[in-house]
Order: sequence, then C-alpha cells, then structure tokens
Amino acid sequence: MSTSANSIASLLNSTATTAAATGPSSTAIPANMQINETDFLQLISTQLQNQDPLQPTDPSQFLGQLEGLSEVSSLQSMQSAMSAQQVTSGASLLGQSVLAPGTTANLASGGSIAGAVNAPAGTTALMVSIANSSGTPVTSFQVTPAGSGMTTFSWNGATSSGTTAPAGQYTVSVNATVNGASQSVAPMVVTQVQSVTIDPTTQQLDLNTNGGTVPLSSVVTIL
Repeated sequence: MSTSANSIASLLNSTATTAAATGPSSTAIPANMQINETDFLQLISTQLQNQDPLQPTDPSQFLGQLEGLSEVSSLQSMQSAMSAQQVTSGASLLGQSVLAPGTTANLASGGSIAGAVNAPAGTTALMVSIANSSGTPVTSFQVTPAGSGMTTFSWNGATSSGTTAPAGQYTVSVNATVNGASQSVAPMVVTQVQSVTIDPTTQQLDLNTNGGTVPLSSVVTIL
C-alpha cells in the first residue's frame, strides 16, 4: 500500500473508531474535523484507488471502515428522529400557557400577569415588584406565603398611582422576608408559547414565548 493510502486508511480507522465511541450530542470531535457520509465514501474510494496492487488493503480492515460508516449513518438517523420527535411534541404546546422560571412577562390590554415562587423555609412575607421595559418601578404588592410548596401571585395591571399600566412587557422580581431579613427569590412567570426550536448546540427543545425563550426542560406547569 502506498504512503498516501496508508494515511487515508489511518484517517478512516480513526473516524470509524470515534463515531462508534461517541453519541449524537458528543462534543469530543472539533467541528473542523467532522466528516459526513459523502466525505467518508470519498475517502474509501480514494484509498482503493491508491492502494498497491501487490499489497491490497486488508479485507478485514476495509470491512471495519464500512462498519464505521454504517454506525455514523445510524447515529445521524437517530439524531434526526429524536429532533423530529421533540419538534412534534413541542408543536402541541403552541398557543398554550406555561409556568417556568423567568422574570419577563407580557401584559395584554385588560389582562394580567401571573406567576409563582417557591418560598424559602421560614418565609413570613413575599413582596412582588413590577417594573416596565425601561426598568422604572410600576408597583409592588405583598403576598402571603402558602407555607411549604409554591405560592402563586397575580398582577392585574394596576399601578401604584392608581392608573392602569399599558400593554407590553414587564419585569417581575420577588423578595422574601426570612427570619426578619429580606432576600431575593427567583420567580416563575406564566407565558404563552408562540413557536418552538431545537437548540443547535444542546439539541434540546426551546419554547419561544411572548416573555422570551424557555427551555422545555424548565417548564413547571402547562396551563
């Protein structure tokens, strides 16, 4: 076998071994070193063209390379099937409202913003604060914690001055009084799903809502 054919065989064997050892979501292979099925076939074809007729490629080695190609193709098919299944599942949520961790929610004209918080142990009071898209405080109100578990809250758009806030996006923050001291607590807000996408990096399903992007894995409740 020629030096060129040896180099190609080495690359093919390396690719086949790596494909068998990694899954669809693996990040072990740098993007500039990944090859697709067409590239793989071209490498095998080039290897056959450059082999020494007096010392042809070892058949077992060649079969191993083809097996590697089959595994690459199977992994790609599996990844495509999983992505399609996620999109199909996410499509059923279009138009639905979901409760998930977040600080931004949309106030519709004549509507309200709903949310919830998991109060720390020992919480005696919860203060919910609302600010507009410019960060200007609009109002704040106190909520009695429900004890253990989740405490819900709702804002009907009334401002601290007694007027009604215009429709738009607002920011929600919550502070809890725990053993006499105030501490910030991460809120959850209700938003409506408008579209779904697959994150190209994590291959996880993201819900695009009127309050921002929410990973499906973080959704607490579908309303």
